Amino acid sequence: MPLKEQLNNDLKDAMRSGDTERRSTIRFLLSAIHNDEIAKQTELDDDGIIQVLTKQAQQRRDSITAFQGANRQDLVDKEQSELELIAAYLPEQMSEDEVRGIVQQVLTDTGASGPQDMGKVMGQLMPKVRGKADGKMVSNMVNQMLRGLAE
Repeated sequence: MPLKEQLNNDLKDAMRSGDTERRSTIRFLLSAIHNDEIAKQTELDDDGIIQVLTKQAQQRRDSITAFQGANRQDLVDKEQSELELIAAYLPEQMSEDEVRGIVQQVLTDTGASGPQDMGKVMGQLMPKVRGKADGKMVSNMVNQMLRGLAE
């Protein structure tokens, strides 16, 4: 079943069951997907929808960090529950070891020799891990490994 259809079905189920938090979150996700479709002037496929959901998940993570710094546990809890709901629609996340293996393979394939090759490496790497690994973690790992090559 296409991801957008699954979201719509889950929205109907949440409305029937009276789960207001789930209903609100799914409505927000469908709205973000719709806005992205308008911006791109095309209907998104599952990969495009996963990109939107990944962006929404990252926004929740950033909000959680900000709210923790402001000692707003009530908002942290709300964002955390939304993040968990969004994560249910995303592909299973890769472990750091799996990502490290893919990064190492891409470094070998591209012949990267130092930090100046960051763009080349990330260009080949991101399509392989998009939606399956946190972009910041991947970027930090690539940067660290490239610095290790330069030494």
